Amino acid sequence: MKRRILLVDDDVAILLTLKAVLEMNGFEVQTASSAAEAVKKLESGVYQMVITDVRMESEEAGLEVVRAARAQKYDPATALLTAFPPKNGGWKQEGAQSLLVKPVGTQVLVRQMEALLVRHEDEKQRRKQPAQPGAIAQAHHRPRPRSGDKVS
Repeated sequence: MKRRILLVDDDVAILLTLKAVLEMNGFEVQTASSAAEAVKKLESGVYQMVITDVRMESEEAGLEVVRAARAQKYDPATALLTAFPPKNGGWKQEGAQSLLVKPVGTQVLVRQMEALLVRHEDEKQRRKQPAQPGAIAQAHHRPRPRSGDKVS
C-alpha cells in the first residue's frame, strides 16, 4: 500500500519539485495550492500525512490546514514546511508534529517524513491501548484445570 500524502504550497515550483521527489521515494502525492483547496481534499480523501507551507494566502493559512487535518477521523501526521521558522515553537500548539525548514535537501526531507510517519503510527497505536492492559488480561484469564482437579 502506498502512503498517501497531501502536499500544500502556493509556490508551484516547490509543489511540483517536492511531489516528484516524494513520488520517486514511493509516496502517493496529492497537491493543493491553497488552504481552502487543502481543506476540501482533507474532507474528501484519506491521507497518512499532510505537509503544508505556513504562509500562503495568509500568514497563518498553513496552520488552518493543520487544524483541519487534526480534525479528521483518520488522524494524519502533520508537518509544516516554511522558510521562516517561528522562534517560539507555537507551531506545536497548533497541532503540527514536525517543522521542515526550506530549503530542505531531498534525502533529509524523505528521512524526516519517514521518521514522522513511524512516530505518528506509534502514537496512534498507544492511544488505542486500554489504560490498564494487565487488569483486562487478568479479567479474561481463567486458570486451566490441572489433571486431578474437579471440573463441574
